[in-house]
Amino acid sequence: MAISAALVKELRERTGAGMMECKKALTATDGDIETAAENMRREGLAKADKKAGRVAAEGRIAAATSTAKDAAVLVEVNCETDFVGKNEDFVAFANDLAALILEKQPMSAEEVNELHLAGQTVDERRREMTATLGEKIEVRRFARVEAVGGNLDVYCHGARIASVVAVEGGDESLARDLAMHVAASNPAFLSTEDVPEERRNAEKEMLMAQARDSGKPDDIIEKMVEGRLNKFLGEITLIGQPFVKDPDMTVGKLAADKNAKITAFARLEVGEGIEKKEEDFAAEVKKQAGASA
Repeated sequence: MAISAALVKELRERTGAGMMECKKALTATDGDIETAAENMRREGLAKADKKAGRVAAEGRIAAATSTAKDAAVLVEVNCETDFVGKNEDFVAFANDLAALILEKQPMSAEEVNELHLAGQTVDERRREMTATLGEKIEVRRFARVEAVGGNLDVYCHGARIASVVAVEGGDESLARDLAMHVAASNPAFLSTEDVPEERRNAEKEMLMAQARDSGKPDDIIEKMVEGRLNKFLGEITLIGQPFVKDPDMTVGKLAADKNAKITAFARLEVGEGIEKKEEDFAAEVKKQAGASA
């Protein structure tokens, strides 16, 4: 049978696939749109699985905050290019996922994949989007912060960095200012008490080795190392860092002056820690040219 433009348009709207792909699917099923849609779904999932080994280091951080502002979620959803990261379906998926995680409170990324979103599991929706958008889509990680007896605020720097800070006490602007600070300064820990002992010891050993090369007496070396270690701990802890809006004051001093206590924080950045594959396009073209010669 002849495949009408209206039928192709309907299948395209349902699947998000290209016009020619939709027409081909309808032709193969003699115009049966339901069978065509199901065949395309299966083929798309197979294609999605083939993309599983590719590197997805672009994407966005989506955030969701409870109405009472006592809990917030950040989630990183990855794709392969910045172009797909701005796609409206990709953006909607990330935002819907953040809200779902806030509501359901899963404990791991594996549990997130089993949650249901618009009649599908998150993993099924992810695989469909991989097939439709042509890139690997991955729900990489999420963070949840709760403000028990206090308040919190979220700061998003575009779609690539987001942070949330929970505080007890202080004024309304404090949590916002601290969230902006965390986004800018990227602390690894809340306080020195949270720094693992092995991290401290490794840094101290390195500082000791550097100080011994100076040839100074042991008692002087000990003081040098102590001072440098304290400086290091201040740089990697939130309350020890200089406040971005007033570098003469630490974040801990700022909170104390406002009769506040920072209880928790989180920060996610797109692609952080993912090793990107460097593409040498010139070499690739030369290789193809040599193969075709």
